[in-house]
Amino acid sequence: MTSTATPPANRNRATLAISAGILAVVVVLFFVFANFYSDVLWFDQVGYLPVLTTQWLATGGMFLVGFLGMFIPVFASLQIAYRSRPVYAKLSSQLDRYQEVVEPLRRVAMLGIPAVLGLFAGVAAASRWPMVLQWINRTPFGDVDPQFGLDISFYIYELPFWRGIVAFASGVVLLSAIAAVATSYLYGAIRFTGREVRISRTARIQLAVTAAIYIALQAVSIWLDQYAALVQPSDGFLAAGAGYTEVFATIPGRQILAGIAALIAVLFIITAIIGRWRLSIVGTALLIISGILVGSVYPWIVQRFQVEPSARSLEAPYIERNIEATRDAYGISGIEEVPYAATTSAEEGALREDAATTANIRIIDPALVTDAFAQLEQFRPYYGFPQYLDVDRYEIDGETQDTVISVRELTPNEQTEESWYNSRIVFTHGYGIVAAYGNQRADDGQPLFLESGIPVSGPLSDSVGEYEPRIYFGETSPEYSIVGAPEGAPALELDFPSEGGEEDDTSGNRTYTFTGDGGPALDNAFKKLLYALKFQSEQIFLSDAVNDDSQILYDRNPLDRVQKVAPYLTLDSDPYPAIVDGRIQWIIDGYTTSANYPYSTSVPLSAAIADTYTPTPTFPIDDINYIRNSVKATVDAYDGSVTLYAWDTGDPILQTWQKIFPSTLEPMEEMSDDLLAHVRYPADLFKVQRDILGEYHVTDPGSFFSRDDEWVTPNDPGSAAASPTLQPPYYLTMQVPGTEEPAFTLYSTFIPASSGGNSRNVLYGYLTANADAGEDYGKLTLLTLPRQTTVPGPGQVQNQFDSDANVGQQLNLLRQGETEVISGNLLTLPVGGGLLYVQPVYVQSTGGTSYPLLRKVLVAFGNEIAFEDTLDQALDALFGGESGAEAGDGDVDPIDPLEPSDPEAPADPEQPADPEPPADPDLDFEAALKEAREALLEREAAYASNDLVAAAEADERLQAALERLFELSELQTEE
Repeated sequence: MTSTATPPANRNRATLAISAGILAVVVVLFFVFANFYSDVLWFDQVGYLPVLTTQWLATGGMFLVGFLGMFIPVFASLQIAYRSRPVYAKLSSQLDRYQEVVEPLRRVAMLGIPAVLGLFAGVAAASRWPMVLQWINRTPFGDVDPQFGLDISFYIYELPFWRGIVAFASGVVLLSAIAAVATSYLYGAIRFTGREVRISRTARIQLAVTAAIYIALQAVSIWLDQYAALVQPSDGFLAAGAGYTEVFATIPGRQILAGIAALIAVLFIITAIIGRWRLSIVGTALLIISGILVGSVYPWIVQRFQVEPSARSLEAPYIERNIEATRDAYGISGIEEVPYAATTSAEEGALREDAATTANIRIIDPALVTDAFAQLEQFRPYYGFPQYLDVDRYEIDGETQDTVISVRELTPNEQTEESWYNSRIVFTHGYGIVAAYGNQRADDGQPLFLESGIPVSGPLSDSVGEYEPRIYFGETSPEYSIVGAPEGAPALELDFPSEGGEEDDTSGNRTYTFTGDGGPALDNAFKKLLYALKFQSEQIFLSDAVNDDSQILYDRNPLDRVQKVAPYLTLDSDPYPAIVDGRIQWIIDGYTTSANYPYSTSVPLSAAIADTYTPTPTFPIDDINYIRNSVKATVDAYDGSVTLYAWDTGDPILQTWQKIFPSTLEPMEEMSDDLLAHVRYPADLFKVQRDILGEYHVTDPGSFFSRDDEWVTPNDPGSAAASPTLQPPYYLTMQVPGTEEPAFTLYSTFIPASSGGNSRNVLYGYLTANADAGEDYGKLTLLTLPRQTTVPGPGQVQNQFDSDANVGQQLNLLRQGETEVISGNLLTLPVGGGLLYVQPVYVQSTGGTSYPLLRKVLVAFGNEIAFEDTLDQALDALFGGESGAEAGDGDVDPIDPLEPSDPEAPADPEQPADPEPPADPDLDFEAALKEAREALLEREAAYASNDLVAAAEADERLQAALERLFELSELQTEE
């Protein structure tokens, strides 16, 4: 009789476990591969694959260096300690037990411990690839530091590199020493017998040599620290750089300590040779004591008893170094200071010489008209506009016109039906530019549009010509969309809502098929599977809407796209759209920065740019002390193509990165005239520079030390008193005093810094930057105001507006009914020999579909104010009945949009209209009732189709009909 043997159950379980493990590893590796390969496809499509491969090679190389740099020394230390162990050492019973536990795992531990430490070291080293590549490709600055006479590039590239190398090596040697001590102790090379420590000869040599290497590294570290004194805060007055104490105590002390440490390293070598520890131990104690005395106590004595009693005179040369270096590092050394004897008397005709500036004064607040843009130009809920609109300029009818501009973007969260098909296939893009005159308004207070509607039309497109209006790449675009189809296939994308033309679908919407090259192609099943895994959606693989001609668009935010192809740049927080050469382009400013410029004061970048438009960070960790606007980037809103232009070619940091990523930057000469016409001076750079200039407009060391002329940016008068924010800089076309012609300009103001509770909101300075591309681009001009004349600051002017009895009475009239009054941005302009303040005043109904309407304009000059319906009227009232110049809204005939106009009213009130026979009240009542019913039905239908504009119009007709019914009912009651 035969029997069949069955494998034990535990063998089956083991087989299953191994199979499951292998499968899990394969799945994980495929996910990793999918992520890496999708990056390859993205960078290849956008044309910057070398950027990705350079990063990968640098990261991989640095990981390998870090891994081997840790693995080899630690492994060698363990092997040397083990192989040189005493063979017949008499061990304690406790060590015997330890060996019994460790010995079975020794071979694994000998490799595993160095390997684990190597992995950590490799990951840490891999993240330092930018520093290493910059060191390899470093570019001299051509300027030297005032202390050691070294080129600035030494501090930017070399000092961080060498300090990083020394720190890494110190960590490796320290871990190697610990491994050697542990192994030597475990195998008896180091023994403790009572109060005596016995060390074998081989262990002594290994430990002494290791200690010598470690101390030698510390000597190098201390030597490098003397140079670091130029990029660190001083122990004395200076915010950055070596002051008197550092120059005469700290730096010499570090040189002495480095020499002592080098001597101690030699003593450890002697110990390894002769076997006596006394000299090295005494020397180590001497090094520690010297470090305390020379490194800490002596500098403190010099600072406390020599510098502080005479700080103003002793620190003066070093304050001068700090001032010069800081102004150079932030690009403000060439600022032109112009004394501006501002008058405070508003005289008739005072603006005659400033006609160009007056005509371009912006009365449309880009932070307040978003709701107006949305209500008038949104058309469908799935379109939207950003919270703050942008300001640019265009040539209209031969004249430069400041505009408030935005794009009508797709807002995915507002779709009525968020199925995968709708979100990824149908709703793929926004549509069109919406722009309004900056210096004009409609009679009823609405923005006066330069470009509007779907399809787009207006004076702007008449001026620039036809352009591609579709927005596939924007700030609120969906995470990803799938576009493209074979020629002749039905168009699936919703292009824009239409009115039922021949080309429209059954819903009355125009459809479209993307024809550009905007994303990786999904031309095979493998790529579809790849992106299905990346975006965790099986629909990408299964949907019949995804075909071999499909492309997948992702990473669509302009900032994200530029950051990926130029990882070395710090990007401006405000990308803005412009019509350039028939396309909508996002323009982004890129900065090269550093925190290692010698003697330059550091600022946290995110805190320096915080204001009403930019939130204040909770914990800023992005300190810089050098910045240049080195790159201008564009992102095509249709196909997402990214172009980088080398703007500041003299920047050594940019030159270094050009060596690292060659052929990724286009020369500035390749920028078209159309693009140059829309380049502007970046606001974030300007905000950093004004933050620095608050202190560093002072160039006299004595005055700087006394802080007797420190300035700050005033708070925004419109911000909440409990949590005030700084007033943002504003773009305006103006002619700055001292210049020959008007230019697109960015400006900000300064008031004196408060000391304790004493705060004065009066103007001390007015900073401008020429924002037009050309010879004067970026020219900084600082108007310094006389201290003998008190020129009110923004806060004081706002207080005048709020406390004026006449203004208050008119504002109360505006607040009657269900309306609220909203103050716009408070602009400051150097015209008429003084400073003119302009603030638009908006009125908004409290209804659900309301938006702000510009109703009044407040102006102030000195202590005089005026409050009129238009800026033109207000200026005339302010300057004695005739300002001498015309504002942009001179042709406006203001009407109250909240009060219905009577079209039958006579043109001449003294000539009454011909009397009409009395109407039948019953017929009027029936007509009004019919109108109300029809308006109600139209409103419900509009809401059902998500047409907010039609709903608002129907709501207005309903309200008018109800008011008419109420009036007729009262008349019938009286009769």
